[in-house]
Amino acid sequence: QNFPNPFNPQTTVGFDLPQAEHVTLTVYNLLGQRIRTLADGDFDAGHQSVMWDGRGDNGDAVASGVYLYRLEAGSYVATKKMLLLK
Repeated sequence: QNFPNPFNPQTTVGFDLPQAEHVTLTVYNLLGQRIRTLADGDFDAGHQSVMWDGRGDNGDAVASGVYLYRLEAGSYVATKKMLLLK
């Protein structure tokens, strides 16, 4: 889960990997549109974290609201909600 949640201006998504894995972490809006790819690479085993600064891939700050992040690591896939309050 991300912390803090709700957040402003940034939040950190933490996750634990039992072994080294390729990880993809992507933020979407509620319409399913990709807002930002936070991670797309190899991570070591153990506790990992990725920060989101509330900006899209274009560098612009996104609006207040609910966003979803999708974490993919090996065969594990999870989607969770986070709330940006400005």
